Amino acid sequence: MKITCIIIDDESLARDLLMEYIQPYSDIEVVAQCSKGSEAVEKINLLEPDLIFLDVQMPGMDGFGVLEAIDHHPYVIFTTAYDQYALQAFDKNAVDYVLKPLNEERFKTAVQRAMDRITSEKSQNVEDLLRSIQNGDKGGNRYSSHLFVQKSEKLLNLEVKDIMYLEASGDYTVLSTKGDQFLSSSGIGKLEEKLDPEIFIRIHRSTIINLNYLKEIEKHFNGGLIVKMDNSKTFPVSRTYAKQIRKKVV
Repeated sequence: MKITCIIIDDESLARDLLMEYIQPYSDIEVVAQCSKGSEAVEKINLLEPDLIFLDVQMPGMDGFGVLEAIDHHPYVIFTTAYDQYALQAFDKNAVDYVLKPLNEERFKTAVQRAMDRITSEKSQNVEDLLRSIQNGDKGGNRYSSHLFVQKSEKLLNLEVKDIMYLEASGDYTVLSTKGDQFLSSSGIGKLEEKLDPEIFIRIHRSTIINLNYLKEIEKHFNGGLIVKMDNSKTFPVSRTYAKQIRKKVV
């Protein structure tokens, strides 16, 4: 997860030292350097960085003036030679206030604090997005239209309508589409709650099928039922759930 930042300081040596200290952090990308407050306002609003390193005293517009003028509000680490502005800085919700001359160990502490807060916020934003997508469509439908499923090291956005059937596998569930399979860490009962029961029918304690991919139903010799899917996969229908299938018979 990349963290973008802007360095704002009127002293070139201070900017160079900050670049040197930031260089070991592969997760942090410096997208701009600014020597003036007015330039910083423009760059912050344009690039919308996650974090800025901000000097307090600069010619023209000082660091607090920059914070008053920006529309996008990143996390802030103040880097300054003046300790008397610390309270004012924290009133502006600064992550940290690092005094010059910069000490690398002190700098690391400030950066780690900022990274923890930014990573936590970004993770929460992702979770909120996933929850928003999964917990209902427009029009008040409480059933999911998409599920995010694990594939290798990625989360893939799977359209629920593409799921042909779900099979319990211990505490996990295997979701099958026409061309792929996905393993969910959620139990089949938990996933059933997210699925429209008019489309997804439980036919066994370990199996849910999508009616849109149901090809035919066969009667077994012992009076039981067998469902056959479009891909020729067959599943037995347990007596407990047979009534769900029989409701669809006209």
